[in-house]
Amino acid sequence: TIFPISLALASSWDMEAIGRSGRIAAQEAAADSLDITFAPMVDISRDPRWGRTSEGFGEDTYLVSRIAEVMVKAFQGVSPANADSIMASVKHFALYGAVEGGRDYNVVDMSPVKMYQDYLPPYHAAIKAGSGGVMVALNSINGVPATANTWLMNDLLRKDWGFKGLAVSDHGAIFELIKHGAGIDMSMNDSLYGKELPGLLKSGDIEQSDIDNAVREVLGAKYDMGLFKDPYLRIGKAEDDPADTYAESRLHRADARDIARRSLVLLKNQNNTLPLKKSATIALVGPLAKAPIDIMGSWAAAGKPEQSVTLLDGLNAVIGEKGKIIYARGANITNDKAVVDYLNFLNFDAPEVVDDTRPAQVMIDEAVKAAKDADVVVAAVGESRGMSHESSSRTDLNIPQSQRDLIKALKATGKPLVLVLMNGRPLSILEETQQADAILETWFAGTEGGNAIADVLFGDYNPSGKLPITFPRSVGQIPTYYNHLTIGRPFTPGKPGNYTSQYFDDTTGPLFPFGYGLSYTTFGLSDMALSST
Repeated sequence: TIFPISLALASSWDMEAIGRSGRIAAQEAAADSLDITFAPMVDISRDPRWGRTSEGFGEDTYLVSRIAEVMVKAFQGVSPANADSIMASVKHFALYGAVEGGRDYNVVDMSPVKMYQDYLPPYHAAIKAGSGGVMVALNSINGVPATANTWLMNDLLRKDWGFKGLAVSDHGAIFELIKHGAGIDMSMNDSLYGKELPGLLKSGDIEQSDIDNAVREVLGAKYDMGLFKDPYLRIGKAEDDPADTYAESRLHRADARDIARRSLVLLKNQNNTLPLKKSATIALVGPLAKAPIDIMGSWAAAGKPEQSVTLLDGLNAVIGEKGKIIYARGANITNDKAVVDYLNFLNFDAPEVVDDTRPAQVMIDEAVKAAKDADVVVAAVGESRGMSHESSSRTDLNIPQSQRDLIKALKATGKPLVLVLMNGRPLSILEETQQADAILETWFAGTEGGNAIADVLFGDYNPSGKLPITFPRSVGQIPTYYNHLTIGRPFTPGKPGNYTSQYFDDTTGPLFPFGYGLSYTTFGLSDMALSST
């Protein structure tokens, strides 16, 4: 079962639902004989140019810390030695979400105050919750790679925080390191330790005690996972263990749908455009309306696209014979060939982005015709899942031009326009916000995403999600987050806003702030009176 991406889970602000997703994920993983997971990912992200924003829980230290605690306990259950649980490995330690310019694996230069106040608490929360492992980040911290940082790994993690578990490097992190003594117990997915350590031990560059300490932690982790008692602990122990790993009976569809609904954020609803009428004729357009791969989001691992419910599937299931859906693709994700080639490189099994080879204007014309024949237009637009992924940093947070041209043409029809956003990070959607009558942020909603989105669009579920991260008006505002510290220059009466650390060429403030989210409920105050004056 693929649940909504982490940023979407955080949008629910619902610790029970978030914990439920982690518990089910652990049970399903254990049923497939997995013993450990490299999760939760609790890197604070305040720069949406960073592709891995999608994997984290947003910008707020407190919210991410609470989720870190919940997810560790969900993965490990009563004990990581139980057959229905797995060991958690919190990542990426540390400060990975603060890489300069949002460029993956980049440097981090940060003051101790900012570290301890904003960025370190989520990792600490996971450690206090009992995370058995730590995955170390690929970035450098104040000039020293995290993997070689003795202050980070020994002074802070092991001595100050009392961590006694397994420390694992991220992929390829130790290929060019000098002797550092940071104590990385295990190198991920390579044979470098086995190849190099015997010679280093013989030359005296490392001590036998260094190897003993690492081996002790690896064996300790296996003990904590129950593997000494029963190395086959998680094989064939699942209640539902059919020969087909992907059997429909193994999916937790009801939970996936419920959790996805809680994660959706209503950003705009002008003139009560939503909820939609089930008797309406709806033009469903956009490259993400029928995208079973993309709706799962990045790192969907064993998720099967054919088991995903697309938005088209979800709308059809609700509307039945009562109304009508007119589907038109309308545009490709992007017409930038270099971007398409890169995104397809990310998938080692099959191309993720399959372009419609028709001319762009032909697709737009088809979508416009569908819009003119409909009562309302629903446009599924945003990013492919590979655009919000590891090593997928972006300089431009706009919706790709191919889709922007489509939105502009749909707006010109005069029909009510509902944008369903699918994306793994905040996008620069100022123009689209002005064009649309309603906007629903759905992130990448997972296996049951199409049904969950349909539930909200038709009013069978009242949207309750709130943003865990700020949406900037433009990429030039980054970083923009709600709890900036006070600046050194106070407001001077008569001076414009740019004299208080604001830009002079745009409106002050974000497009949508942290915590923002609408619902279909209306509120009113009446018969107000003061108890005293």
